[in-house]
Amino acid sequence: MEELFEKHFYVIILCGGAGKRLWPCSRKKTPKQFIKLLGKKTIFQDTVERSRRFVSSSRIFVVTVAGYVDEIREQAPDIPRENIVVEPQGRNTALAMGLGALYIHKLDPLAVIINFASDHHVSDLRRFDRAVKSAAMAANLGDFLVTIGIKPTFPHTGMGYIKASHVYKRVNGSSVSKVERFIEKPDLATATRFLSDGGYFWNANLYTWRSDSILRALEEHLPKLATSLEMIRKDLGTANGEKTINKVYEEAEDISIDYGVSEKAKNLLLVSSSFSWSDVGDWKVAYDISKKDKDGNVLIYDKGKGEFVGIDTKNCLIHFSDQLITTIGVEDLIIIDTKDVVLVAKKRKAEEVKNLVNLLTKKKKTKYL
Repeated sequence: MEELFEKHFYVIILCGGAGKRLWPCSRKKTPKQFIKLLGKKTIFQDTVERSRRFVSSSRIFVVTVAGYVDEIREQAPDIPRENIVVEPQGRNTALAMGLGALYIHKLDPLAVIINFASDHHVSDLRRFDRAVKSAAMAANLGDFLVTIGIKPTFPHTGMGYIKASHVYKRVNGSSVSKVERFIEKPDLATATRFLSDGGYFWNANLYTWRSDSILRALEEHLPKLATSLEMIRKDLGTANGEKTINKVYEEAEDISIDYGVSEKAKNLLLVSSSFSWSDVGDWKVAYDISKKDKDGNVLIYDKGKGEFVGIDTKNCLIHFSDQLITTIGVEDLIIIDTKDVVLVAKKRKAEEVKNLVNLLTKKKKTKYL
């Protein structure tokens, strides 16, 4: 297996999301993966750093849209420009993962690929490393699509779940199970039952497969998309390459890998793990996974000359940059100060920031988006 990790293992970082629920820091020009929320590095830079635990920068590929290329090159200058695969527009994960696999397969027909999202937070890297290596080794056994499932710690209604069947094999000290089915975001009663029954895992979209296996799966389950990828493959590296990609994306179906492939595939395996993982989807999540001060507050200093002074302020998330932010007698708030916008919201209403962005869009307040 040393040869796999030394020569044939690759990472694809999917980097196209907008992150509306982390507005006003996350904007169209600089979405959430490119901002500093959890420390001195951006979430994207943290993802690149985790990727380097397994591969060199020459085997890290980023699938993104044209507007983010300069930001990627600035934040990860050691990733070769030719490894940045540009989509003309977002068309969801099935096409993004397929396009990335196509590029890598052309370079290395023996490639095994793991897909990372650019906006996820991971801790307990020892368990994470073991799960990733186990998934890669399982994918290399044959024509399998492998996913890493996270053992749930509470009845989460915002997550998709994977039901594991029987154990297929033990690899690298990890149990590798057959997958029985996928379940989209359940209600609270169902999620509570999943937690009680056991055998259900959060779907973290950490997919691993041989490049030929995913291209074959797309051909079987999404034949129109596979035909489009074949058109791209024929013109890769030619004068018609960009024109073909643009044409394909204009007509391509917008579908996730979960709906398009995973829910139909019979060759899906699951590596279970329990490392701490989260999709940094809104300000409440950012608060939950960040370091707190003695009053339970999370202070996020971006840049500038700003500071925070509070009296009787508890369990708040306060983001500041250029201004002095002051509070008295408040708790469980989100306070976000940027150059042109101030957001104040109850922490439990964090998911509704997306609705506010939609309202601003409707009111044509585009300069704030």
